Amino acid sequence: MTKAVLAAVMMNAADISGVAAARAANDVMAAIVEELKTKGRFTLPGFGTFTVRTTKARKGINPRTTAPIKIKAGKTVRFKPSPTLKGII
Repeated sequence: MTKAVLAAVMMNAADISGVAAARAANDVMAAIVEELKTKGRFTLPGFGTFTVRTTKARKGINPRTTAPIKIKAGKTVRFKPSPTLKGII
């Protein structure tokens, strides 16, 4: 699902203009990102939980040259579906 599809759903469900729906979709996405940045976790009941996980620094291989490279530690977002969502799919 794209932001445009989300905005279209909001527009039809709330009977608002396309511009207002696009703004609302952007605000929802920004709120989710901000929650992940500050708390490291976002739960959408009935859908699932997004959590921020840290990855360790590790060694890798450049696929083009097969030279070893060092990959820095970083952060990634993981998703765990809720039991309700698992039951539907």
